[in-house]
Amino acid sequence: MRNVLAHAGKQGRRVVAAFIGTAFAQNDAVSARVQWRQVADQLRPKVPKLATLLDEAENDVLAYMTFPREHRAKIHSTNPIERLNGEIKRRTDVVGIFPNEAAITRLVGAILLEQNDVYGPPHPCKDFVEC
Repeated sequence: MRNVLAHAGKQGRRVVAAFIGTAFAQNDAVSARVQWRQVADQLRPKVPKLATLLDEAENDVLAYMTFPREHRAKIHSTNPIERLNGEIKRRTDVVGIFPNEAAITRLVGAILLEQNDVYGPPHPCKDFVEC
């Protein structure tokens, strides 16, 4: 959204944000893509660079719409990755100076494994006794 609004100019930011917001308000991926195309086509005569950017970003921006509706709130945001980056920064600040690059890789790898254990996919067996 920041990239799009940078191309919109100061005067058109609210209008462009409202136009694009209509695509995010759709209930399914197909209608969101149709709305995205309509927005890009409406902007093309006045702001061709912005329309080109929308054309190129369509698949990436609307990828989350293919997931079930109840999952979308968690994946449409960058909050989880920012939380992970914050945790990595917090844990590396405690160490301060690393003796070599391998030490950094071990610590960050351990943090990532820990986060995967906490937030990763569920175990394939519901009952661990049967595994």
